[in-house]
Amino acid sequence: MDAEFEQLIADIGPRLRTLRRDRGLTLEALSEATGISVSALSRLESGNRRPTLDLLLPLARAHRVALDQLVGAPATGDPRVHLTPSRRKNGSAVVPLTRYPGRVQVFKQVIGPRPPKLVTHAGYEWLYVLAGNLRLILGTNEVVLHPGEVAEFDTAEPHWFGPADEQVVEILHLFGPQGEKAHVRTKAKTTTTQDLVHES
Repeated sequence: MDAEFEQLIADIGPRLRTLRRDRGLTLEALSEATGISVSALSRLESGNRRPTLDLLLPLARAHRVALDQLVGAPATGDPRVHLTPSRRKNGSAVVPLTRYPGRVQVFKQVIGPRPPKLVTHAGYEWLYVLAGNLRLILGTNEVVLHPGEVAEFDTAEPHWFGPADEQVVEILHLFGPQGEKAHVRTKAKTTTTQDLVHES
């Protein structure tokens, strides 16, 4: 049990580093958000400082994750994910359906009308339309997906998705941590949407 506990403690530093980098944060930015010095954060991530509650609580708050996600605590037997929607403008909302950062994440998204803005990022995208009609722009091509349809594509291709009309659209959305670091791309290269949409 002691060896297991020590391993649990040793894993916290790398987990914190991965979480910070996945969110595109510098040590300086995280220090400003938490009030923890840059040197303390650096030592914590490298394992040279033992994590304590007074360090982990502000970090959990800054990353908006539960404390047990930071420490990798074992499940308590309740498999339910407590849904905490994050609301955005134009009637949009994101509901995380998975709990652990730094892995493939699953979200339910409710997307309100918004203007297209192509982005790119490393990784791969998988979308399933639950309700409404989804307009997907991929490079210089676009397609409209209806409920029950699925799209998957390489996110290195400039892309955007949102409602095809003035109604909100609901989707299930899977992506890796790279998806949190999207970059606006104003020039799109030519591609094809052949075989992009699959009937579920």
